[in-house]
Formats: sequence, C-alpha cells, structure tokens
Amino acid sequence: MKISQKGLYALQAMMTLARRYDQGAIKIRDIAAESDLPEKFLELILLELKNARIVDSVRGARGGYQLRRAPSDIPLSDIIRLVDGPLAPMGDAEQLRGLIAKDADHRALYEVFLAVRDAAAKILEHTTVADLITEKGRKGSGPKSGPMPAKRKATGA
Repeated sequence: MKISQKGLYALQAMMTLARRYDQGAIKIRDIAAESDLPEKFLELILLELKNARIVDSVRGARGGYQLRRAPSDIPLSDIIRLVDGPLAPMGDAEQLRGLIAKDADHRALYEVFLAVRDAAAKILEHTTVADLITEKGRKGSGPKSGPMPAKRKATGA
C-alpha cells in the first residue's frame, strides 16, 4: 500500500471538514487555505469524495462542502481505497489469496504480503476521521519516542 499525494490531500481535507463539522458547508478556498492544499487539485478530490457519497456539496453564496456523515462514521480505509485503490502491497487481498493457493514455491512471500495488508486494513478500518482530530487520536498513536535501537552489523558470510 502506498498513499499518494492525492490520498494525503484527501485525508487532510477530510480532517478540515471534520474539525468544522457543525459549521455547515465550507468553501473550497477555506478548506484549501486551512489545510494548505492547492485549490484546483482540492476541487478534483472533493468531487471524487462527493461522487462516492462521502461529502456533500451545497450551492449558493453559503455553499461549499460538508461531510455527509459524522466524522466518527468515516473510516480512513474508505478514503484511501477510493483515492488510492486496494490496501494490499500488490494487487488486492483476493489476488494475494489466489497466489497463495496457486504458487507453492512463493506461498510464504505472498502470505507475508497478505499479513501486511491485513494489519494495515485493520488499523485503517478502525481509525476514523474523528480519531485524527481528537486529543485521543493525537496522543500515543505514533511510534514511541526515545532512542532508536542500534542497527545490527551485517556479517560477512
């Protein structure tokens, strides 16, 4: 799984909309300014999110975009799959399962890729946009701070 710049922008825009969830529709220029995103690119992203029924657009002088459902009901996996495709490091979960069944010589490799996909999917499916903007979501969710473990020296075998 690789999250593209477009995927990152989509997640950042969703965070902005979530922070202002109770304020109604937010203008694209305001979302772009608050999220520090290019406005023209953001328009395309929001249109894609609208077509997927994740956000709604409102026309008129007070128009803009707003979340279609509560931030706590929008898992990150929905956004990433929409913008960047499958969460698997290669293909999708079904393709990996097929390779595991068919290719005995490389089964262990495909099983690792499937495990990586499953771990990423579990995290992204259980983390919502609301989690990203709450104090709970910001504390302790990243790697532990402190000294990095020493690298092992390669042996000359």
